[in-house]
This record gives sequence, C-alpha cells and structure tokens, in this order.
Amino acid sequence: MTVFSIWPDDVVWRRVSPRLYWLTIFVRAVWLLVLGIAAAIGWYVFEEPLAPIVAGALAGLTLIRLVFVLRGIRSWGYAERADDLLVRHGLLFRRLSVVPYGRMQFVDVTAGPLERLFGLATVQLHTAAAASDARIPGLPPEEAARLRDRLAALGEARAAGL
Repeated sequence: MTVFSIWPDDVVWRRVSPRLYWLTIFVRAVWLLVLGIAAAIGWYVFEEPLAPIVAGALAGLTLIRLVFVLRGIRSWGYAERADDLLVRHGLLFRRLSVVPYGRMQFVDVTAGPLERLFGLATVQLHTAAAASDARIPGLPPEEAARLRDRLAALGEARAAGL
C-alpha cells in the first residue's frame, strides 16, 4: 500500500447498489429539462439571446459529467472490520473514513422521495466529531436496515466496554 492507494487491499469491499447510477441519471435528466424550460422562457418571453447559449453550455457540462458518474458511483464502498467500519469514495480526491464502532453515537437511515422511488436508502454514521461523520448512499433498504442494526449493536457493545 502506498500513499497514492489509500484504500486497503486486505478487506472485502461492499459496493452500493447500481440503482444509484440510475437515480443520478434521473436527477441529471430533470436538471436538463428545467434548464431547457428556463432557456425557452428566457428566449421567448424576455427575448434574451444569450439564454439558449448559457443553457446549452450548462447542459453540455452536465452531459460531460455523466461520463464520470458511473466511475464515481463505483468508487463508493464500505467494509465491516472487527473494530471499525471503513467507508471509501472518490476518484480524483479519494476519501477513506475509518469509524471505530466505540465512537459511534447513533446511526441514521434516510430515504428521500427519489431514493424511495428507486428503492434506495442512505446510512449516516454520527460520531462526537462532526468532521468524522460518514455516509453510505445507495443501499437497498434491507441492507441499510441490517447495517444500521449491526452498527448500533457493535457501537453499544464497544461503548459499554469503555
């Protein structure tokens, strides 16, 4: 392991659901639709000739971003170890969060309307230090509930030993 590969190779990484990719595509498509409507309003109602150009540039940047979305989603992963939970993500800027079970205060499972539409949930880990909070998006609800229960039980057991 080098400083350039901060993700340990000796753990088994679990990935997030591929449905997170389709959720991201859906959100980007809605964004493009709103952008198109705003450009049409700017062009027809206000007779602003730059509106379609600006909207087109933003739409182009959004489409270029879609190229990297799949790789970005594949970079998310988590691994349950004996004493801590590892959460990784990022392509250009890689981030590895190590959350000791004994330091966890509580675990949230959230699912907004779009996440529920795609059958996904997010697990949010809270510790005493706000900067060390970690989240795992794009989990099936069953896996999110299992992980929440396991982490809560492990956190309780480790905290009792302090």
